This record gives sequence, C-alpha cells and structure tokens, in this order.
Amino acid sequence: MQLDQAPPRMVRQPPQRTATNPGELPACKPILTLPIAIAVIASVGIIFILIGLGCIASSNKVVEVWDRYETACIPKNMHNNAVAYIQNPSEDKSCTKVLKVPKDMKKPIYIYYQLDRFYQNHRRYARSRSIRQLSDPKMARDTRLCKPEAAADGGAIVPCGLVAWSMFNDTYSFARGNDTLAVNKRGISWRSDRNCLFGKHVYPRNFQSSGLIGGGTLDPSKPLSEQEDLMVWMRTAALPRFRKLYGRIDQVDLRAGDVVEVTVMNNYNTYSFGGRKAVVLSTAGALGGKSSFLGRAYLVGGAASLAVALLLTLLWLLGPAPVEPSLRPERR
Repeated sequence: MQLDQAPPRMVRQPPQRTATNPGELPACKPILTLPIAIAVIASVGIIFILIGLGCIASSNKVVEVWDRYETACIPKNMHNNAVAYIQNPSEDKSCTKVLKVPKDMKKPIYIYYQLDRFYQNHRRYARSRSIRQLSDPKMARDTRLCKPEAAADGGAIVPCGLVAWSMFNDTYSFARGNDTLAVNKRGISWRSDRNCLFGKHVYPRNFQSSGLIGGGTLDPSKPLSEQEDLMVWMRTAALPRFRKLYGRIDQVDLRAGDVVEVTVMNNYNTYSFGGRKAVVLSTAGALGGKSSFLGRAYLVGGAASLAVALLLTLLWLLGPAPVEPSLRPERR
C-alpha cells in the first residue's frame, strides 16, 4: 500500500533582471556637509534680497495721492457735534478737496476710499449675512444669521445682515480745471462675485427700511449681480485700515502738477466710532498698488539668511579641524 505523496513544493524564482527591471533602483543620497549648508542658505538669502529689491522697485513706480476729509467736510461750528450733523438729512453734506498730482499718472487711474478704525473682521459683523440668499431668489427668507437686520415691513430684507446694511455711501466727482473726469464704476468687483456669488435674479427688497439707516441704498430695479458697490463692500477686510475700489479714470492721463478738485458727498457716519475717511488716486504696478510690505519682508528674510550663513562660516573657519578617520582612537 503506497502512501499519498505530498505535491512537489513550488520554488518561486526571482524575477529576471532586465533593462526595464534592474532589480535595484538608483538612489541619490547627498550628504549635507557644513559648506553645502552654508552655500544653500546664502543662495536663499541672495535670492530673497533680489526679490525684495524688485518688489520695492515696482512699488516705487506706483504714483499715489490721497487726502483725508472726515474733519474738513464738517462745518467748524459742528466739530463738537459731528454725529448730529451727519445724521441730519437736511444738512448740506458736500465739500471740496484739492489733490495735486506729484508725478505723471497714466490711465487707468484707480479711485479708492480708505477707512480707518473700522473692524470689518469682527466675528459677529462678518457672519451677519446670508450667502445663499445672495445667489438664490428662492432663499430670500434665509435670514437666520442676519439679525438684527433680518426683516422689515413684515418681510425679509434682501440683502440682509449688518455687512450690507453698513455699505459705504460717500460719493466723489472729479474735475481738472473746467474738465470733468468721468469715473467708470463697471468691473470694479471680482468676476466670480458677479457670475456666481450674487444672483442675476435676486433683487433688493426692504433694504434700508428698518428705521435706522446704516449706509448706502440699492437700486431695487437692478439685480444684485449688477450692484458692484455692494460686492466690493461685502469683501470684508482683515485689518481696521483698508481701501476699497470706488471706480476708475480710464479716459485721460494726469500730468505732474495737475490740480484735481474732488467734490465729496460726506454721507457715511464714521464719527460715532472715531473713524477716519480718505479718498485715494493711484496707478497700479506689476504687483498692484503702492505697498513696500512684501519687499521689506523679503529683504528681512534675505538678510536673516545671510546672517545665518555668515555665522556658520565663522564656526566652520574658527572651529576645531576635523580629525581623519584613521587617526581617531579605536573604541574598546
């Protein structure tokens, strides 16, 4: 009687090594020695300094002129009672400011309004809006985050919330001598806001009708996708001092020495919280408006890298010489 024999054991053969399957992959394992580290850090520092100098040079090419007007546009006899003046609808709020152009300004010339001490990044303020209401006409009653500006006259406010309610409403008109400078206010908002965030079939409803008016009004015959001043304002700023685009002068250039008269309608109440207002004319460079912050940040980073590289170089030169492996004592 024969016993059942176990099946022969299969021996797995290693894969054949070919040109496409060598079996071993080449690897690069650089050794980071002190001279290499010094060279890398110094190179980073030089690159940062060059970028910083380029950013500052671009910022210096931007021509900017601005002037504050929150005090100048209040009658002298009302300086101690500015809040009552700005809240009185029968008072004449117009005033004239003069801007002297320091250098040639090529079109387009951007017009900004600047606010100080206005905290748009406050959590309760920034959350007081309804994103769904802005884009969908069926969500007009979605006002749960909009209190206290959620409803008026028995219906929902569109757009609701404190952000829209406090929209900036000072207006500017510009003249150079006897020539009026036309201001183009189209295309001042983000394209994504016009096409996506603010609906083409959503119209203002019960806006600024709750009793206390916080800022500007909206045209009820235009959808929110065409109300670009609102879109610009609702892009909340991160810092208490900020600028927002008001419009563009894109038909004429301004020459050095030109005097631009700005007629300001001083409607916006910044006096109740000690805020400041300014009107700004500015050109634009490759990196946007005039700001040396980015360039200075790169310069500081580059200088710090060069300082570290110099310190490592001194340690390398003044430190003890490396011992040859053959001269090192054997460990027992």
